[in-house]
Amino acid sequence: MRINRRKFMSTTAASGAIALSGTTLAANAVENSKTKSPNEQFGIGAIGLRYQGSVITNRALPYGRLVALCDVDRHMREMGNACFGSQARLYEDYQGLLDRKDVDVVLIGTPDHWHTKMVVDACRAGKDIYVEKPLTLTIDEGKTLCEVVKETQRVVQVGTWQRSDVRFRQACEIVRSGRLGELKKAVVTIDGNPNGGPFENVPTPKHLNWDLWLGQAPLVPYCEERCHYTFRWWKEYSGGKMTDWGAHHVDIAQWGIGEDGPVEIDGQGPFPETENGYNMPTKFHATLKYQNGVEFEIRSEGKIGVRFQCEKGDLFVTRGSIETDPPELLKEVELDRAEFRLYSDNLNFEPKVGKLLSIENHMRNFFDCVRSRKTPISDVVSQHRSVSTCHLANISMRLGRPLKWDPKGELFVDDQEANGFLAREQRKGFEIA
Repeated sequence: MRINRRKFMSTTAASGAIALSGTTLAANAVENSKTKSPNEQFGIGAIGLRYQGSVITNRALPYGRLVALCDVDRHMREMGNACFGSQARLYEDYQGLLDRKDVDVVLIGTPDHWHTKMVVDACRAGKDIYVEKPLTLTIDEGKTLCEVVKETQRVVQVGTWQRSDVRFRQACEIVRSGRLGELKKAVVTIDGNPNGGPFENVPTPKHLNWDLWLGQAPLVPYCEERCHYTFRWWKEYSGGKMTDWGAHHVDIAQWGIGEDGPVEIDGQGPFPETENGYNMPTKFHATLKYQNGVEFEIRSEGKIGVRFQCEKGDLFVTRGSIETDPPELLKEVELDRAEFRLYSDNLNFEPKVGKLLSIENHMRNFFDCVRSRKTPISDVVSQHRSVSTCHLANISMRLGRPLKWDPKGELFVDDQEANGFLAREQRKGFEIA
């Protein structure tokens, strides 16, 4: 197999923009890291090198040196090492990476169903962690994570980088400051899930450890559509678009609402029953209500982004733009943002900051916090709460009825059936302990 950096970045990047810039960024990052003494650099270990895993590894290179790479796919391990120009030790099982004394920071870019266990194990191994979103597969996983991070005092940044984008943070600060009057409703629009299947089971590729890829999920025969990017559309490994994109936009909406979670949830969306096929709703709609009276709507049709409906007008924010209705409202409210800040940091929040630089700000915030031991902008508590709201909507859709939630106790109110969905059975040998 011929390995080159361009092929690796173009086939693993999560977006076209990142893919186009990946080669240059990787090369520059390697050069920057060479100018520092090894004693000044963090030892970095990366777990999961396909798609977003390659992107976050690339973003971390200016802050340290790659000493270990792990992926259950041998091709990805070899291509990653070649791409990043490193002499890192390669691992199929991440436990070997965590055992290394020279690994200070762990980057996790694996499929969703592995995130919690890897973060827990990395915390207990004394590492600081940058983990991709969504943070958890279940609500109970998030409870465990918050306890372990508090117990071990590790720095954990979740890859919900929109918090490091000037527009999203500005939108939430404007809403929370009351400059638009009382917030009445928030609306998040994301895409629906694709439809597909039944798919054919085929022999597992020799370069892939399918048992390790499955982890806590049920043991099933290999089919290509369960693996790699399309794992997102299977409930066994993810929460579909509700958690995949909801981890970004629902997080921003909840940041603006200023509550830990809703108290009422009514989700609607039929789950496909295709055998050996994608099994998340192709279209969905959820209405939620918070203790402070704010209504929240999550839908799969419409203009993608987050809309805050306030007394004086609407504010809409999405990647690349922020606008108000009426338009002149934005000029009035953005004159003085210093009166209310959601996070104090040295991040560059100039209006000219674009999407890619925002991702870089997010990684820089993580390494700044590793040095200072401060709480990062996308900490585990806030991100557990945000993705829990996504899980709540999915649970309501699966049960086909409204639910009442206690955000303080993190339990459904007098609903034993619903509480049965807070956790999942974990395959023996892969339990989160």
